[in-house]
Amino acid sequence: MNVEWTDDPHPRNSYWDLWGLPLFDIKDEKSVMFELAEARKFCPNGYLRMNAFDASYGTESCAMSFIAERPDDEPGFYLERQEGAGRFINYTIK
Repeated sequence: MNVEWTDDPHPRNSYWDLWGLPLFDIKDEKSVMFELAEARKFCPNGYLRMNAFDASYGTESCAMSFIAERPDDEPGFYLERQEGAGRFINYTIK
């Protein structure tokens, strides 16, 4: 399990900063909630994402990921759709 944070909510931003160190083989939910609370203090106007990993599969793939905190005021995005020749569709994020 780990907590990541960012202040750039762009949908193509896949590189978030890691908060602290990953918690391996954690069995105590209080430790997870403590790390989340500390990250909320550090980044009150940002986005926090929690990632969970399952080592039983034998890989380092993320088994679950969700947004745990969002700022009160979000900038938002507008998705513009443009239809081209044939069935070609082009999307632009503004």
